[in-house]
Amino acid sequence: MASGSTQESKQPSPELPSELPYDFLKNITDDFSDKHILGVSPFGTLYKGTVPEGGKVIAVKKLQENAPILAGKTFNTVVQNVMALKHINIVELIGFCSEAQKKLVQFNGRYIQADITESLLCYEYLPNGSLNQNLFGTKEGDSVSSPGPCIDWGTRFKIINGICQGLCFLHNLDIPLIHMNLKPENILLDENMIPKIADFAMSRVFGEQQTRLCTQKVVGSYGYMAPEYLYRGEISAQSDIYSLGLLIIEITTREQNCPADNQPSARKFIEKVRKDWTMQHIASMYGSLDAECLRQIKACIDIGLTCVEIDRRRRPSILEIVEKLSLGSSRTSDEVSRVSSSSSKPRSTSGHMKK
Repeated sequence: MASGSTQESKQPSPELPSELPYDFLKNITDDFSDKHILGVSPFGTLYKGTVPEGGKVIAVKKLQENAPILAGKTFNTVVQNVMALKHINIVELIGFCSEAQKKLVQFNGRYIQADITESLLCYEYLPNGSLNQNLFGTKEGDSVSSPGPCIDWGTRFKIINGICQGLCFLHNLDIPLIHMNLKPENILLDENMIPKIADFAMSRVFGEQQTRLCTQKVVGSYGYMAPEYLYRGEISAQSDIYSLGLLIIEITTREQNCPADNQPSARKFIEKVRKDWTMQHIASMYGSLDAECLRQIKACIDIGLTCVEIDRRRRPSILEIVEKLSLGSSRTSDEVSRVSSSSSKPRSTSGHMKK
């Protein structure tokens, strides 16, 4: 009897349909309770939801009414395309909701009843949270309320490689998918710290032979938008490469991109990194690491800075980035060897910081 009840409690949750009712998602998150919040972004809130039958845990992102998502059938098409993607570095999208709800809204000084479309995305639940939380701690407003755990360089290099592999998969599909919102909050980490690209609410699908499109509605995450998208509404694979470059720089340096109001493309942050992160500085900051790790760090910073060139035609493709990460460059190796040799001479260690 006891054995049977134990087996019953371990039964897997029934498979969910791809299109989920709003009331079901409302129920499994306890009416989108604050106690179930996993994260908050400008365009939506992520909640922890528990399916009653079997206790399966999923992540439910409730998008803001003003979120810059594609409308109607286009939204459903993009979501269903993303649900078909299977890759170790892409978070699994397991369901969605796009359902009109009657709400009271103010209009001309009085309340009226209107149909408001609620858009939600449901993902696999990843216990280690976002890359942003792990690198920089939990943010409340503009301040960090708790420091992020110290992630060693080997793990961070694995995260960089994983993100690039995931983006390479998206950009080289038969029908390429441009993410359009790469940032630390949208990289989730599983129990083994494997990164998974998440949040495809702003993604664009390109048609056959299409490599670029333009929009008059420019929206995105402040500090990660490519200049040509910001100022001309141009969308291409290189839009993602720009955001990827900032991600690589943040992961490598552990310096957070906190753009000012007039820095939507983070140019001041980029120029600071370009100026400060010389080979000497790298050797000083990572004094406990061997020459191979220093080479990796230098290569990642070089790649990141190439990705954020203002002219999109000068940015590398994701295939080139993946190749550079795996091979590095002889110039970088030689430079690391020279600096490592000089660093081995007796000197003060007060400036070293283990990372």
